[in-house]
Amino acid sequence: MVANYLIGLREGLEAALVVSILVAYLVRTGRRDLLPVLWVGVGIAVAASLAFGAILTFGPQGLSFEAQEAIGGTLSIVAVGLITWMIFWMARTARHLKSDLQHKLDDAVAAGKRAVVVMALLAVGREGLETALFLWAGAQATSGRSGTTGPLVGAALGLASAVVLAWLLYKGAVKIDLRLFFGWTGTFLVLVAAGVLSYGVHDLQEAGILPGLHTLAFDVSSTVPPTSWYGTLAKGVFNFTPATTWLQAVAWVAYVVPTMFFFVRIAWAKPPARPVQAAAPAVPVAAPAR
Repeated sequence: MVANYLIGLREGLEAALVVSILVAYLVRTGRRDLLPVLWVGVGIAVAASLAFGAILTFGPQGLSFEAQEAIGGTLSIVAVGLITWMIFWMARTARHLKSDLQHKLDDAVAAGKRAVVVMALLAVGREGLETALFLWAGAQATSGRSGTTGPLVGAALGLASAVVLAWLLYKGAVKIDLRLFFGWTGTFLVLVAAGVLSYGVHDLQEAGILPGLHTLAFDVSSTVPPTSWYGTLAKGVFNFTPATTWLQAVAWVAYVVPTMFFFVRIAWAKPPARPVQAAAPAVPVAAPAR
């Protein structure tokens, strides 16, 4: 539940920030008449994201166990790829996100109301679809096939918190360092994504697509019982499984080491210092003639 709350908070805040930037720009430029059109695009994006999440949740039901495992494992790996791309994209563009969105909105306004709808749909819809897929994969990895509601409750609370936080930022009631926020949450999401990748590999092993299902790298079930509070916490936050196959362990390490290395270099690098302009030389003023 904790991992899904933080996923919902981060991903929801990205989408909410996009909306708040677009709304604030239309208000500041005196184009309030386009706000209803903008909200139409946002509404379509939200509806599409919810529909996508429903398809992921209820679509595989009725299939064989192997088919469900194959679909779940494949989508989990796809979700890891998308979330990794998003983490690095945000690390690179967080400083320029506002100006980029404003320029795109200027082009859309010049093209007409339909272009504003499409622009809002694409800007928010991309975030929504990525969020739906990764939350689904995270919930599957955390709760498995048991169908517990804890991951979904955590995700919903995270999304609600993101909306409230974005509204407070829009009103100027709070100020946060978004670079630090996305840096810390991105670091955490790398570890979460590694757990989802490991879970996806295990699903493909159970489906018979990948080998090594019964070849364990370690089994600490006696030390970390899955039903214990600390076992549940490790499972819920990092998708840790006490019995891990060699292929799962290799996939986890092969993902975390290079991804964390490059992400830390990009996200935590100091922003380039602004060049200091030299003071203009003093212009001698001629003394007035007597």
